[in-house]
Amino acid sequence: MIKAVIVDDEPKAIQGLSWELTNFSNDIEIIETFSNPEEAIAYLNVNTPDCLFLDIQMPTMDGFQFLGKLTNTDFAIVITTAYDEYAIKALKHEAIDYLLKPVDSDDLQDTIKKIKKYNSRLNNSSKIEEVLVSFNEKFDKKKITINTDGKLIFLDIDDIVFVESDGNYSTIVTSKQQKIVITKKLKEVDAVLPKHYFFRIHNSFIVNLNKIKEYIKSEGYVVMESNHKIPVARQRKSDFLEKL
Repeated sequence: MIKAVIVDDEPKAIQGLSWELTNFSNDIEIIETFSNPEEAIAYLNVNTPDCLFLDIQMPTMDGFQFLGKLTNTDFAIVITTAYDEYAIKALKHEAIDYLLKPVDSDDLQDTIKKIKKYNSRLNNSSKIEEVLVSFNEKFDKKKITINTDGKLIFLDIDDIVFVESDGNYSTIVTSKQQKIVITKKLKEVDAVLPKHYFFRIHNSFIVNLNKIKEYIKSEGYVVMESNHKIPVARQRKSDFLEKL
């Protein structure tokens, strides 16, 4: 059963699409509907349905702006609209299909096939990812696995200089001045980094202790090998000095 979410600013449009989806197919279950885009974003950033049916024309934000605010898009996206002018743009935003209202039953059946195919590929990809991560964790203790931009990066912990928080994201800065942005909070990153190498020196920073070049006590910051200056939080100072 495909678990679907509908986002449309018009309640009547939600009712109509729900009726069409459930009456044209036995394969879809509507688990949530939203007429408020902000509420839908909050829900989708912590929940993962199999499919999202998204209206493009909404007054507070259009569907493409909506997609830009999502941090979680591990589901099939189907654009729904009464107009056909958005088809190319929808595909560029990685939508798997485009449905014109009122929904035609044959078009819907084709869309359901695409959703199933998409989810099958996603499940197979997840299984491969699990095997790779497990292998890396078991046989290489000096590497961590980073999932970003649809790919897995096996990063040597000696290459990490520091990690900086950016709300729901974190940026990993490497010894080659590479910046890797990942969709994990700093707290989540801290949980996977080995404690004997890394220390959360500030609410917004984790540093590699081996990459610290200087500690400027009078001004309360460290200088990393990359020459970045990282502040030392006052409440973490004593723990930091013990680590050193």
